[in-house]
Amino acid sequence: MKLQPINKIKDYKVEGNMDSLINHIVQLQELTLIRDEQKAASHSEHLEQLNKSIATMTAELPEEEQAAYKKLFKKDHIVIVPVTDDNCTGCGMKLPISLVQVVRQKKGVQRCPNCARILYSAVASPKRVVKRAKRSAPRKVGINRFSSSSLMIPEIEADNMDDCIKIFAELMEAETFVSDADKLADLAMARESVLSTVVDHGMAFPHVRGIEGGALAFAMGKSTAGLSLGAKNQGLTHIIFFIVIPTAASAFYLKLLAGLTETFRDPEAVEKIIAETTPAGMWKTLVKLTRSTIK
Repeated sequence: MKLQPINKIKDYKVEGNMDSLINHIVQLQELTLIRDEQKAASHSEHLEQLNKSIATMTAELPEEEQAAYKKLFKKDHIVIVPVTDDNCTGCGMKLPISLVQVVRQKKGVQRCPNCARILYSAVASPKRVVKRAKRSAPRKVGINRFSSSSLMIPEIEADNMDDCIKIFAELMEAETFVSDADKLADLAMARESVLSTVVDHGMAFPHVRGIEGGALAFAMGKSTAGLSLGAKNQGLTHIIFFIVIPTAASAFYLKLLAGLTETFRDPEAVEKIIAETTPAGMWKTLVKLTRSTIK
């Protein structure tokens, strides 16, 4: 499978225009995070091409921004973050109104006073809907923190990835986990167009990063017969996780991805999930299977 969309990312040149510069850094960061995802899922097929694209895009940055990017990258792979509700989505700091206005006006490269990440003004996007737990409710642990039986689909009725994504997005909105299913689906499909999230062992991890307003959340669906979602040499996909990720949770998402991949490398684990026919049964089995892989 060729990584053609990555070449399309570089259809412009960085010529001192703030829109071009910010877009360049955002796309560079996205490629880096995609590479991190591939490593977390132990999927190395595209790593060489990703490394080349990342090196090329880094070299194309103006000298000052390139030095700043590399310095920030050593600390954290989240280098550039959107401003949401006047907050830095990287560290959560409430930003001075004057700084927010300058970011919106795109007057030079601006950074968060607390975490030093580069700031930019993002277009409106779906938000995570926060469900407040009762005071008497026990503290959630493991995978219980990120999903529930209401987000399990025992048999996903779809023929392609776009349809799968739409089903997941509509479910997450219906269960009041995330707002604006249509926009959420569009963003997930745009991410999928850069590089497929189908990995080995019959799994796929379509996702959207930058869904602010709460914690990471995911829905899970399965296909008993299997769906042809990836390259021909990848076989059928049986288990699909649809994940929405706040900017600040990007690093934890990689741990979740690694834990789920580790769990379902075991064919017996796959068989146990596929055998379940109800959302409650799927959820109970998922919690049990991930007890040692997701803390």
